[in-house]
Amino acid sequence: MKRILYFLFTGFIILFWSSCRNDFDFSPSTGGLEFSKDTIYLDTVFSNIGSSTYNLKVYNRSNEDISIPTVRLGEGQGSRYRLNVDGIAGKEFNDVELLAKDSLYIFVETTADIQSLSQNSLQFLYTDVIAFDSGTNFQKVELVTLVKDANFIYPNKNAATGIIETLSFDVDGDGEIDQTNLQGRFLEADELTFTNEKPYVIYGFAAVNAGDVLTIDAGARVHFHANSGLLVTNNASLKVNGELSIDQELLENEVIFESDRLEPGFANVPGQWSTIYLFNGSVANEINYATIKNATVGILTEGNQDAPNPKLSIRNSQIYNSSAFGILATASSITAKNLVLNNSGQSSFAGTGGGRYNFTHCSIANYWNTGFRQFPSLFLTNYVTGSDGNDVGNNLAEANFNNCIIYGNDNPELTFDELNGFDLNFKFTNCLIRFQDTNGNFIGENYNFSNTDRYENCILNGEPDFKAPFENELMIGNASAANGQGNSDFANQVPFDILNTGRTASPDLGAYQHLTFEDED
Repeated sequence: MKRILYFLFTGFIILFWSSCRNDFDFSPSTGGLEFSKDTIYLDTVFSNIGSSTYNLKVYNRSNEDISIPTVRLGEGQGSRYRLNVDGIAGKEFNDVELLAKDSLYIFVETTADIQSLSQNSLQFLYTDVIAFDSGTNFQKVELVTLVKDANFIYPNKNAATGIIETLSFDVDGDGEIDQTNLQGRFLEADELTFTNEKPYVIYGFAAVNAGDVLTIDAGARVHFHANSGLLVTNNASLKVNGELSIDQELLENEVIFESDRLEPGFANVPGQWSTIYLFNGSVANEINYATIKNATVGILTEGNQDAPNPKLSIRNSQIYNSSAFGILATASSITAKNLVLNNSGQSSFAGTGGGRYNFTHCSIANYWNTGFRQFPSLFLTNYVTGSDGNDVGNNLAEANFNNCIIYGNDNPELTFDELNGFDLNFKFTNCLIRFQDTNGNFIGENYNFSNTDRYENCILNGEPDFKAPFENELMIGNASAANGQGNSDFANQVPFDILNTGRTASPDLGAYQHLTFEDED
């Protein structure tokens, strides 16, 4: 009985004490709020595509518990912005309580239709405010978003079933149309030229049908949603016609392939979209002055190693931040000049299952620092492993690397995997290669660097003096071991570097002639 009376008495005291507190008597705010920022920049969004969520922190620095009479968007219910205040979504809030010395979060998003905002404009600066209170106590935080118009390409969706269209084409070359599980659609005739007037935003795979050619003009911007890409099918072609900008270091007339996440935090995140897929049977694909970044595989090319012309000719281009491979080629054929590859989760270039590859004045590097990678910058094989687990051999007919740099932050950065009974033909001429085998793991004739039939005038482990390799700036400086080491015959085939600097007088290795960096002045 005494214990029951004790608990009743204690409960009465607590109730009485709490009823006498005045800590939670909220007074109207007097305009003394402080904010984590005075302007929220929601970065760039495409028309009718939702932004990321941004946050604002509101502080009550006073010793009083306060109630903010109103928190609202300046344009009211008609605003294209959306708020969430302490877990409640809306556009206007009344009597928002905030304890003394405490804070609250406001989250902001937007989805804007540029056609309803501005007439005849490709981009529009959309603004509003978050307004706190009114009259003499009025305070505000600005909201700013750049909205861009775009051409959107996406597969159809069945209204009744919700099933998204998938691609059907001749997958195995037997003349029969096969159903795939790749969501996407074929480009229509009036979509086969991408101009630089508006960006292109692709959902799923935009496919080039047999006999069609997709032409991409200088200065075009192509953005991919997650798990999206380009697919060039049998007897179809891709022509990317970028140009060097007047401001050479900006390359603003190049064609850029990247994701549809435009926020600065996503500018260098690998694996945001799938790949440019040059399917078996596609022909005469050409890429000039392009940047391909933040994909899973920058370019995936399959088959056609014995085509009369290379399946892919790529010049003056950069591929980086690929979560798997910069270029993954299987029994294919590539000619590359002034190509820069860097920052790949596995290899920057992998020539697997044989093929024909000729690279001249290319910088093939890998400074991946996001996690462990299994393969070197450059990896060559003459077989692939089939779905049944068995190895399928195919001749590596040729793999020539001339006046190139093969380097990275791992060691070695060049390896081979060979299946007996099939050719593994390669030669490196006037190349700077990172290769140190301190544990003797790599033996055999493929790694005999004194064999001039395989390695001629190559430099092992010299310092390339890249400007900022972890930031994908692979220009070389005055201290580079690559300076003046090029073979003139190959330099004459590529007389200007990727920035249009002449190289024939004294050719350096790689895609760039050396520069004097600012900190070397």
